[in-house]
Amino acid sequence: MGCSLRALWRILASNGFRVEPAYWPECLVDLLFAAGNSALGAVQAVAYRKAVAKAPLADDPVFIIGHWRTGTTLLHELLALDSRLRAPTNYECLAPNHFLLTARWLKQWTGFTLPRTRPPDQMQVTWDSPQEDEFALCNMGAGSPYERIAFPNELPQNDGYLELDSLSDDERRQWERALLLLFKRLQCARPGRLVLKSPTHTFRLPTLERMFPRAKWIHIVRNPFAVFSSTVRLWRSLFEAYGYQKPRYEGLEEEVLARFARMHERLEATRGLVAQGAMVDVRYEDIVRDPMATIRRLYQVLQLGDFEMMQAAVENYLGERSGYMPNRHQIDPRWGAEIRARWKPYFDRYGYSLDDGAVIGGDLLDSGELAARSA
Repeated sequence: MGCSLRALWRILASNGFRVEPAYWPECLVDLLFAAGNSALGAVQAVAYRKAVAKAPLADDPVFIIGHWRTGTTLLHELLALDSRLRAPTNYECLAPNHFLLTARWLKQWTGFTLPRTRPPDQMQVTWDSPQEDEFALCNMGAGSPYERIAFPNELPQNDGYLELDSLSDDERRQWERALLLLFKRLQCARPGRLVLKSPTHTFRLPTLERMFPRAKWIHIVRNPFAVFSSTVRLWRSLFEAYGYQKPRYEGLEEEVLARFARMHERLEATRGLVAQGAMVDVRYEDIVRDPMATIRRLYQVLQLGDFEMMQAAVENYLGERSGYMPNRHQIDPRWGAEIRARWKPYFDRYGYSLDDGAVIGGDLLDSGELAARSA
């Protein structure tokens, strides 16, 4: 529903309009919304052209990266409690073409379009919850692998928009312009240092580091067995909720296995481009075990400012969610063997047991702190 008409039409056309009959009513509704989004976007472009052009970035962003279902959303929501940081919201990412124009009046009338909880994990959803900017880029018409969600039975869409290396110079410039335009719109709505989370950005470190050389990077990791089963569940839930085809899930597990390995091979090959002390690794398990101490250490290592200014907000957030129970994960022995064999470098680097994925290594932040001090 958040796409511009041009963006949605391109997604449909690139998949040969293979919308299954039962999904055409939903698709037609989305096309109507897309036409409205484009019309409102045209008005916003005129009304806010000068304001957006003049909007400065407060500082280079803080990027939260890591594979899907490693805890990026939890960390994003915790950092977004800091009034000095500025996270994109659900409304801004799902209505990126006109949120400057419509947030004050349309947001209150469209809450019904949101699910009460997120499909994969039953976390509460509101228009003001932090959201990943990849959805905004997709809705703006920038190439995104998330276009696959609309046509789950087709081949993966726009994989070249992960690393960005295979794009033409013109395609890459267009993507970069879309990203900067989104950032400036966000700053125009509410200034502050952007804190962004998107697993897709894990692939894009060379481009993002060139664009934002003073950025800070937090790479979050988690028990690989939990990551695998939770990621499979994530894509299943997204395909079911938002696809234009009844999903068959053919090859989904293999796709998750391959993309995970591809992501971390890419990260290890490119993390050296980041300035020393500007990137740290942190475990999801450490955040869950002692969130206050872990977030405080992140602030110290990355020099994000005085943690005490947001401590009360973090305590309140954690208190409200004290009863939340994460999903339990069971792995088919066949996939367990594949995970151990193909993801072994991840187990070894981040200190996870090959038996059950339990933490066996020391505090990952120790190495980050040493690097920051030496810098």
